[in-house]
Amino acid sequence: MRFDVITLFPELFAPFLACGVTRRAYASGQVQVHLWNPRDHAEGNYRRVDDRPFGGGPGMVMMAEPLARCLAAIRADRAEAEGAQAPLVLFSPVGRRLDHAAVQGWSAGVGAVLLCGRYEGVDQRFIDAHVDVQVSLGDFVLSGGEIAAMALLDAVARLQPGVLHDDDSHQLDSFNPALDGLLDCPHYTRPEQWQGLGVPAPLLSGHHAQIERWRRDQRLLVTARHRPDLLEAARARGQITRADEELLARSRALL
Repeated sequence: MRFDVITLFPELFAPFLACGVTRRAYASGQVQVHLWNPRDHAEGNYRRVDDRPFGGGPGMVMMAEPLARCLAAIRADRAEAEGAQAPLVLFSPVGRRLDHAAVQGWSAGVGAVLLCGRYEGVDQRFIDAHVDVQVSLGDFVLSGGEIAAMALLDAVARLQPGVLHDDDSHQLDSFNPALDGLLDCPHYTRPEQWQGLGVPAPLLSGHHAQIERWRRDQRLLVTARHRPDLLEAARARGQITRADEELLARSRALL
């Protein structure tokens, strides 16, 4: 799959694409990332891409024309390279919050064109004319869309076959349908004793069923404590068993 990133700061992506386990996805070409600077498609000696907002107010607004020219260049390049076009994504507070289900959808697609806004935002006329999807990381504001683009790329890359050491590793992630959408359980590693603290006995038992039950119990308790909305959603889907409910009832009784 291919992602084209429209950004005024392409240099921010160099270390991101070369570090960590997900670099395998970029190095192998499983996830192709092409960086495009709208300044390269702006006019004049200063290659201006922003201007003051109509109506007054602070800050600057990204101009529609350089973005439109940049997008046209991307569309032409994609058509020549593979023929498959892709949606234009704008990272914006009005967008749907990025979640695991959305990431899974992106990971199985042809990719996207990611627009990283800056300043006060993007000229609404460009958004109305060209943007297909708007995505938000949450209820907070970043200086630009680059961090959001990296978050999406990282989440998609780690789902590609062969990127993680164990192809089943991501099946045990928080929010994954394989875990009924619950949060992941706590994890422990060597040494067995650390500063007087041990490891839960079931994890040392070698008994597969005990270990899986302990992990299931911990997922339930962690989710009930920190994200009860996820637990309610799992209930609504019929994914919480009688044994699960008994555990949760006992834990409430101990509080």
